[in-house]
Parts: sequence; structure tokens; C-alpha cells
Amino acid sequence: MSVKLYFVLLLGGVFVTSCSQVKNENMESSSTNPFAKGSQVNNANFTGTVWLNYLVETDTAHNVNIGSVTFEPAARTNWHYHKGGQILLVTAGKGLYQEKGKPIEIIHKGQVVKCPADIEHWHGATATDTMTHIAIGTNTDIGGAVWLRPVTDEEYHTR
Repeated sequence: MSVKLYFVLLLGGVFVTSCSQVKNENMESSSTNPFAKGSQVNNANFTGTVWLNYLVETDTAHNVNIGSVTFEPAARTNWHYHKGGQILLVTAGKGLYQEKGKPIEIIHKGQVVKCPADIEHWHGATATDTMTHIAIGTNTDIGGAVWLRPVTDEEYHTR
């Protein structure tokens, strides 16, 4: 075997080893979502029943965090913003998204929502539907989410 081929095979082995170190917790998924629901969120930044499965936590190499978030009907985040922005990939159901000063948008499975940096917004499920999205916190080296006040029922039901 030539030295070049051996080096390529060695590098390939290193690549496969490093990429195979994937988080394998809670691997049970549903027919509508390839990722498990994760753990129920129990903090003051959410209203209603919300589940979170961290898929990728930020580190110094990637500056991103990624989670699969499931909102049961009427569940939602508080108003918040992300210093580095956020991207939502809706993977199941129907939900709501609103930026401060703008009307509520209905979001559906297959939609991508770009939440600009430093813009207050909230997102969650409709009153009758469950909604799951992949939340990608971008540029986390700039800073993460800044949580604000809860979305009132009046704000939630205004359309």
C-alpha cells in the first residue's frame, strides 16, 4: 500500500470516528418527527406544555445550538430575542410566530422562519394544534437568548 493511500485511509478513519460521536439519548421518535421529544421544559420562559431535545449544544468550534422543540396546543415561548439570531425549521404541525410590532403569522410544517438578531419575537403552537420545530441559535459566540415577559392570552389570541 502506498504512503498516500495509507494516509487517506487513516484520515478517513479519523473522520468516521469523530463524526460517529453523536448524541444517542432519547432516540425514540414519532412518525411525524425523526427526533425524540426530549424532556418537558419546566421554567418561566414558556407557557403551557413544551418539550425540548437538545440536538447540538454550542461549543467554541461551532457557535450554534440546535434543539427540537415540541409545543402542545396553546403552548408558547415568552417574548425574547437572540443576540446572534435564530432559525426555526417547522417539522410538524401548525404554529404561530410574531415579531414585536407585526401581526401574528401562522407557520406550517416545511416552513423556515429567520428570526433576525436583536428582534423581539415569540413562537408556539396554535390553540388547537401541536407544533414542532428545530430551533437553531446562530452566532452564539455573540450571545444567546434574552428572555422577556410572557405573551399574554390577549396577545396570543389577537389575529
